[in-house]
Amino acid sequence: MANATAKTHPAHDLVVVGAGPYGLSVAAHAVARGLGPVTFGRPMESWHAMPGGMFLKSEPWASHLSDPAGAYGLDAYAAGRGVRAEHGVPLPVSLFAEYGDWFARQAVPAVDERLIASVAPAPGGFALTTEDGETLRTRTVALAVGVLPFREIPGPLRHLPRRYATHSSHHGDLGALAGRDVTVVGAGQAALETAALLAEGGAAAVRIVARTGRLRWNTPPPALHRGPWPALRAPHTGLGCGWRNKLYADAPGAFRRLPAATRARLFGSALGPAGAWWLRERFAAVTDVRLGHRITAAAVTGDERLRLDVEGPEGATVWETDHVVAATGFVPALDRASVLDPALRSALRTTGPAGSPEVGALFESSWPGLFVAGLLTAPSYGPSMRFVLGAGYTAGRLVEGVCRRLRAGGRSGAVGRPRGGERAVSARV
Repeated sequence: MANATAKTHPAHDLVVVGAGPYGLSVAAHAVARGLGPVTFGRPMESWHAMPGGMFLKSEPWASHLSDPAGAYGLDAYAAGRGVRAEHGVPLPVSLFAEYGDWFARQAVPAVDERLIASVAPAPGGFALTTEDGETLRTRTVALAVGVLPFREIPGPLRHLPRRYATHSSHHGDLGALAGRDVTVVGAGQAALETAALLAEGGAAAVRIVARTGRLRWNTPPPALHRGPWPALRAPHTGLGCGWRNKLYADAPGAFRRLPAATRARLFGSALGPAGAWWLRERFAAVTDVRLGHRITAAAVTGDERLRLDVEGPEGATVWETDHVVAATGFVPALDRASVLDPALRSALRTTGPAGSPEVGALFESSWPGLFVAGLLTAPSYGPSMRFVLGAGYTAGRLVEGVCRRLRAGGRSGAVGRPRGGERAVSARV
């Protein structure tokens, strides 16, 4: 009988799980360090899935993906398309999604568009299983799964079928809600822009329901180049003007060194819900705005509508609507990262009220070799990790951490050394 020998694939140095702004930025830095990363995920999936007509809230100069040479910024892509990426001029989300695709083609040699179904510990590193059942080994993992696994839907709506209640991120096309009575829950940009698009798209009625007592709107940004006194009093940052925003934007490492209770308080209050200044005029088409209200119960009626029990300033009331869109954000809770093996999830140290993974100075979790990027690191590193801006701080440091972990695990000392003019990133950040 022939002697059949199973083929064994060597372990990879690094697998990047996720191909959004953080995953692609990490992969670009890993390529430059000679790690040959394997990147899994559909590039810019959540951005491509946003409804047409949405615009970036962040300034173009604060919306670059990160590569070590800075060669593939949003401004470079926009210039190649004949579009001016100007301060104070919002860019379409669709253009940003296309920019991410272009960045991937330029800076990340190959992206495997399959999703990873499971990341589990294994001898020498990790075993990953793809959605179609292939298993591969890797010494290190960069978990950059974006925001979609962390959708937050208010408790009273969670039991409802998608026909009646959705999260704002479920909608790539709001046209399906044309002619219907729609209730949008929330007071941030996603809620206000979704409501405006619904009104513009022919919904029969649109209302906003929010717990807050008033809507907040960002003011138009001042000129990028100002006199020294205005610039000193309220410096520009990628998160808006002001010294507190400058801390969040420019010094996430300092945020990480704050006491845990202080970090939790700031994370819960910093950069709260607000609409972009350029949306305010369009939002005027939404005339039914009910503030100081919260939904306490929801049920489908006999005529296929939704009955909402609502608490508000006038007490308990009952409304009917056809559909509810929860534009209520994302919560970076580790227990929602279902891609991680349950035993691995339960072994990780956590921080913050939602139980996010605690990460160190180079974005390594408490499990050696498991690195984390993006929203899940916001309770450790602050609000900038909720935005594309944070990818620039994260990517190089995370890859430096990967290189150190590989060297500590017995790889050649030459692996992951910076090339050319690149510099290693200090852990004291």
